[in-house]
Amino acid sequence: MLDPAFAPGTGTPEPGGMALVDLLWTVRRLAIDAPHVAADVVEVAPPYDCADATVNNAQRVILEVLAGLAVRRGATPTTI
Repeated sequence: MLDPAFAPGTGTPEPGGMALVDLLWTVRRLAIDAPHVAADVVEVAPPYDCADATVNNAQRVILEVLAGLAVRRGATPTTI
């Protein structure tokens, strides 16, 4: 889903994919608004990622999911 500029460490790069900021915003909005039961991060291949950008961005996506779920449960931004 992410453009290879933001996620070079993947087995299936997506040329012309989303920018990281757009993905983070979308993931948080989905976590707040959409009913769901699971979230997965797939296709992180550290051997292809010399600068750990993909791993760091995947970690940030997970944090955005958790932050969105916290907002949905009633946490305020100051308590997240």
